[in-house]
Amino acid sequence: MAAASSWCLVVVMVVALCVGGGAAQLCEDYYDCTCPDAYDIVRRVLIEAHKSDTRIFASLIRLHFHDCFVQGCDASLLLDTVPGMPSEKTSPPNNNSARGFPVVDDVKAALEDACPGVVSCADILALAAEISVELSGGPGWGVLLGRLDGMTSDFNGSLDLPAPTDNLTVLRQKFDKLNLNDVDLVALSGGHTFGRVRCQFVTDRLYNFSGTGRPDPTMDFAYRSFLSQRCPPNGPPAALNDLDPTTPDTFDNHYYTNIEASRGFLQSDQELKSSPEAGGTTAPIVDRFASSQGAFFASFAQSMINMGNLGPVTDPSMGEVRTNCRKVNGS
Repeated sequence: MAAASSWCLVVVMVVALCVGGGAAQLCEDYYDCTCPDAYDIVRRVLIEAHKSDTRIFASLIRLHFHDCFVQGCDASLLLDTVPGMPSEKTSPPNNNSARGFPVVDDVKAALEDACPGVVSCADILALAAEISVELSGGPGWGVLLGRLDGMTSDFNGSLDLPAPTDNLTVLRQKFDKLNLNDVDLVALSGGHTFGRVRCQFVTDRLYNFSGTGRPDPTMDFAYRSFLSQRCPPNGPPAALNDLDPTTPDTFDNHYYTNIEASRGFLQSDQELKSSPEAGGTTAPIVDRFASSQGAFFASFAQSMINMGNLGPVTDPSMGEVRTNCRKVNGS
């Protein structure tokens, strides 16, 4: 017992150093003493959720992405609308698109039972993303922890999230704005190797690309014929399709082999290979990841760490550990 107490004292001192000073620094062992079973608790809830929702792993990694790209990884995406502060959830890029919030609530409830007031909602999103990838056959990585939850939601900021219709120039600008480079762009886009997407995000490519009244010329003919059957001109826009028709629920590098074959579902996917700008920027990275799943996995893990370091809140005067991920404490 004394040895364990001494070890925890050392860990607490190290954690204090990790989050102290000017620039925020996060630690893998942040909860080793305050909530040592945090990772296992998150994992257990996600495994249970997956039994009734095969899409949940892809949905949870998307929540982490959409959170971090708007005022940093501060769980602002999870906040519900209150008077004077519309939620990021309700913005066009997220409304009826971002999903998995009840599962995050379940994770939070389980953690609050085990160690009340300790694990932040922002860290839950980071842990859930890593666990979702690993359980789907992808790489694991040491998740850096110690974020606090922000106090505000940024509806207007969420309007500038990377969009499925963005061309490569716009995508690179949005990533560069956050100090993420072309490798980060291509690697993080690989999150589209699993999950589902609505017909409404491909109909323009099938029937009226860029207002021309014709299909997107970069799309493989056989794949276009297949999608046209799935998404007819007057069909239901919310009908779901596999982002990766080959291994739709497995995290692998087929996203890139699909792009190589001109079978990227979203315009933003195919732009990484087919845009005139891609030749000297993103296309060689797509080629590398298509030919080596190991290279993709290594870069994806590092890019997830890079993304997870976007604007974390570590100053207690600027953030808190929410007891309910949907609202600021005391509200």
